[in-house]
Amino acid sequence: MIHATLHQLKVFEATARHGSFTRAAEELFLTQPTVSMQVKQLTKAIGLPLFEQVGKRLYLTDAGRELFSTCQDIFYKLDQLEMSVANLKGMKQGKLRLAVITTTKYFMPRLLGPFCQRYPGIDVSLIVTNHEQVIERLADNQDDLYVMSQIPENIDVKAHAFLENPLVVVAPQDHPLAKERHISLKRLVEEPFIMREPGSGTRRAFQKLLDEEKLSVKVRLELGSNEAIKQAIAGGLGLSVLSRHTLLTDISDVVVLDVEGFPIERQWYVVYLAGKQLSVVAQTFLEYLQDAATKMAEEHGIRQRVTG
Repeated sequence: MIHATLHQLKVFEATARHGSFTRAAEELFLTQPTVSMQVKQLTKAIGLPLFEQVGKRLYLTDAGRELFSTCQDIFYKLDQLEMSVANLKGMKQGKLRLAVITTTKYFMPRLLGPFCQRYPGIDVSLIVTNHEQVIERLADNQDDLYVMSQIPENIDVKAHAFLENPLVVVAPQDHPLAKERHISLKRLVEEPFIMREPGSGTRRAFQKLLDEEKLSVKVRLELGSNEAIKQAIAGGLGLSVLSRHTLLTDISDVVVLDVEGFPIERQWYVVYLAGKQLSVVAQTFLEYLQDAATKMAEEHGIRQRVTG
């Protein structure tokens, strides 16, 4: 290993991540033969095969998996060092990797915009995906911080609740229930519903309330997008339960119903693995988030939530 160069490790890490010499070459702006040669030289230095090829796809061997994990640790430490040195120089610069669930797209840009303006030296990578994918990324420690609405039960994490995430019942503006007050849950479930896909945090929270009251709803449609659900509601296809954040804009065709037991109180959490030492940049964003969430909550009438 002492003969392996940092460049070879970087080439190997990209190849392992993509499972392809060609895609690694494209990322690193190298030729494919150059990537193959660097991996070959590294394999010789290790003394064991790092990949096995099946068709056009490369798969890591046991030695390759060990080296890939080591490379991730090395490059993470180097990034940490770069950020720490910049901080000692009085600068905030480096990389911030965030993974967030899809519903956060309604407010994360409002929070990230001012942050990027305040710290132009920080490069932000934002992954927006579903709850299951965010949990997988968290378990693999692929990012610095994660934003989600429910804390995973089977992973040891540190979580900071920073903003309320109330769930409300949404209907078309001309729905017969739109002008009623204190609508009972029993009356509500007589209506057809449009729901998020199974596994959605919003759907789980609503189902928990139904189970407590021993009620059920008729699900007319299952959709994987909040935007699609809002369009379906506006089209008169049914009611739905959505995060209040999805209604910060474009609510001319829908209305929030006054239903007993609603809003269902939930929070947005910023999460990371327990025991993980946050980078200077990640810690800076965490501190910024608390203050920025306060301002956004005041603007939109959504309560802030701050805990350790």
